[in-house]
Amino acid sequence: MKKRELEIKNLLLKHFDKPVTELQFRNLYELIVCVMLSAQCTDKRVNLITPALFDAYPNIRSLANANLNSLKLLINSCSFFNNKAQNLIKMAKAVCEEFGGEIPLNEKDLKSLAGVGQKTAHVVLIEWCGANCMAVDTHVFRVSHRLNLSKAKTPEATEEDLTRIFKDNLNYLHQAMVLFGRYTCKAKNPLCEKCFLSHLCTSKDKIL
Repeated sequence: MKKRELEIKNLLLKHFDKPVTELQFRNLYELIVCVMLSAQCTDKRVNLITPALFDAYPNIRSLANANLNSLKLLINSCSFFNNKAQNLIKMAKAVCEEFGGEIPLNEKDLKSLAGVGQKTAHVVLIEWCGANCMAVDTHVFRVSHRLNLSKAKTPEATEEDLTRIFKDNLNYLHQAMVLFGRYTCKAKNPLCEKCFLSHLCTSKDKIL
């Protein structure tokens, strides 16, 4: 690892001490639902939606038997709620029919579920198992490119670059980069004057 990359890694781990997701969940079922809902939607919005959702559907079997229109009404303030409602029911049915009602905890089986791509699978594994893997959402993608850690065009290729560079503590680094991108290295009006990585940043978006 290059000196600059090592400094970025160490500063992220120092500034965010073993960070966890801001999504609010009590069990694995609630976690996977929250992560599926959070795609292209804020954690804050998801946390507003889920209390009523989990009251109505407290477990995977109740979600598998959910009425589609009723579910849509519960999540209609979430982006892409039509697709997400369909995928949530399909996901729950598959868990019940193919995995005996137990949400699988390996990437291959998770990705076989409707609405669960690589990022969602990795976030579930990171948050529930502390898995040493990287997940690239819009914040991680932006931060990675502004810090010149990756020039990749896709989240998947960016994930490969970050995994190759950082190698370990990827679960904490993922969440640190999410929080850093959400609150400091924002898409619009990044807080460069308060940024602990400013001296390592050469981004064209940098505000001097």
